[in-house]
Amino acid sequence: MASRQIVFIVDDDVSIRESLEPLIRAAGWQPRSFGTAQEFLAHPRVSVPSCLVLDFALPDVNGLELQKRIVADRKEMPIIFITAYGNVSMSVEAMKGGAVEFLTKPFGDDVLLRAIGNALERSGVALRQEADMRSLRDVYARLTRREREVMGLVVSGLLNKQIGGELGISEITVKAHRGRVMRKMHAGSLADLVTMAARLHVAPARSPARPSVPRTIERHSATARSRVIDRAAHP
Repeated sequence: MASRQIVFIVDDDVSIRESLEPLIRAAGWQPRSFGTAQEFLAHPRVSVPSCLVLDFALPDVNGLELQKRIVADRKEMPIIFITAYGNVSMSVEAMKGGAVEFLTKPFGDDVLLRAIGNALERSGVALRQEADMRSLRDVYARLTRREREVMGLVVSGLLNKQIGGELGISEITVKAHRGRVMRKMHAGSLADLVTMAARLHVAPARSPARPSVPRTIERHSATARSRVIDRAAHP
């Protein structure tokens, strides 16, 4: 697995790139180096654990600017900043932007390798979470409109009878829809379904609008009920 992990290096200093490549390769990772930010951005996105060793000062794009682009588009790629001119404010800004490490040249090989190892571990976790979320969205997309409505009401805490009343369907039909939702979502319990709904940001289904009854009909109905009650009281 380690041999499939990629360490990207963006540094305009060719001597830095040439010294880091064998070090990273010896640790069992694949180094890929670039002299400019644009060269790196032109590289296709990878689907394996990866991280970026990024020089703070680049000739074309500032390291912090590149960081913003990566955080927005490649959240699964942690960034390790390296610089020869570091200061506290630069470090704070980089870490606030999501960098996992900020190293000032010269730094020890063990320090960099430890930072890379931690970054690759984070990347692997992020990729697994992304894959899980993609799978969850896919199974939810296969639910019918009615099944989504039932799911929304189930996770909001309503009982089958209450859901039937909300949707205007029988309790037996609700049970059938509920069973299909559980199977399609691969939910082992109600707690599992609630967790899935929270991750998907599923809002409780709204009950369908019921047609309003004209007031004249309401008055006639009320009068008829009164007559029935009166006849029962005075047979």
